[in-house]
Amino acid sequence: MDWNRVEGNWKQAKGKVKEQWGKLTDDDLDVIAGKRDQLEGKIQERYGKAKDEAKKDVDDWYNSQTWQ
Repeated sequence: MDWNRVEGNWKQAKGKVKEQWGKLTDDDLDVIAGKRDQLEGKIQERYGKAKDEAKKDVDDWYNSQTWQ
């Protein structure tokens, strides 16, 4: 998995992240700034998920996207 694509296109990815995880605020997304560990941490915090569950959710989301 090449997470660098998400980091490099964070402005475009933010909208897709917001669609998937609506509880994340714009401020959260600015802080995350494309960093996968930050995204997983905010998902854990906002949705009360375990670390492994948040990681799997991010994996599933990433794999469902079409990254150019």
